[in-house]
Amino acid sequence: MPFGQIVIGPPGSGKSTYCDGVVQFFNAIGRKSAVINLDPANDRLSYDCELDIRDFITLEDIMEEENLGPNGGLMYALESLDDSLDLLIKKITKISQQSYILFDCPGQVELFTHHSSLQKIFKALEKQLDMRFCVVSLIDSYYLTSPAQYISVLLLALRSMLQLDLPHVNVFSKIDLVSNYGELPFSLDYYTEVQDLSYLKPHIEQESNSVLGKRYQKLTNYIAELVEDFNLVSFEVLSVEDKQSMINLLTVIDKANGYMFGTTEVGGDTIWAEATRQGGMTEVDIQDRWIDNKAKYEAEEAKRQKELMEEAENQADLFE
Repeated sequence: MPFGQIVIGPPGSGKSTYCDGVVQFFNAIGRKSAVINLDPANDRLSYDCELDIRDFITLEDIMEEENLGPNGGLMYALESLDDSLDLLIKKITKISQQSYILFDCPGQVELFTHHSSLQKIFKALEKQLDMRFCVVSLIDSYYLTSPAQYISVLLLALRSMLQLDLPHVNVFSKIDLVSNYGELPFSLDYYTEVQDLSYLKPHIEQESNSVLGKRYQKLTNYIAELVEDFNLVSFEVLSVEDKQSMINLLTVIDKANGYMFGTTEVGGDTIWAEATRQGGMTEVDIQDRWIDNKAKYEAEEAKRQKELMEEAENQADLFE
């Protein structure tokens, strides 16, 4: 049974960095994986790509041939895949027989909020290959610093969840940088668990104290009420370079797409699968880890890495 992640998020949210980091992590735990690039504009991949949509079509060619801008060209490029969808599925079928797949998607938000091309591709894969997906929606943690922008990304997350109609994990990426942006009015748990949004109202009013801003306050409040009414949105946090952070997130994803409950024949990471089934992963308080005592955790991690390097060097000396 094939498994995969659909990695989405606005430009700059860290999708390609995430795919690169996950592949390296999977290599470390013994899970066979492959990345498929579905962004016809991405010509600078930081990872080895098993299948690249640019082999079928490029944004530059579409813009030149159809006289379109970047956004229109991107939507046209994905729509044109309908004509070669069978060939794309055939290639993905071969890859999925051997590897867990990561789909690196374009960053234009309309493609996963109301445009249907990506949804058609993944629904076809789900139906024809019986693939088990989890959408990983990345949002830059910078948006936590602005109450109004935080409400807007909640709406973005909710809309993409409803549009793609697949198991979904929302993630605040680059969480290691959030302490650099200034003090947050609430703890990180408040933002990740999307607790009572009415507490943000005075902060939104303070942030939007202009005449135009006051007019948008009611709209922001209505959006907050809408998100709360659905009661679907919550977030995980991620620092790609932090091992424990990656372990915690991938454990959640493996539960969401059913990987941890299914076969390990494709992935090959039997030890990891067994550990996650038995709940062997350690979680830490995110407020303590990333804000209150961030320096302490980083110092401890640096010390562990130094000890591991010294141990490796000592073992190497024994074999010389």
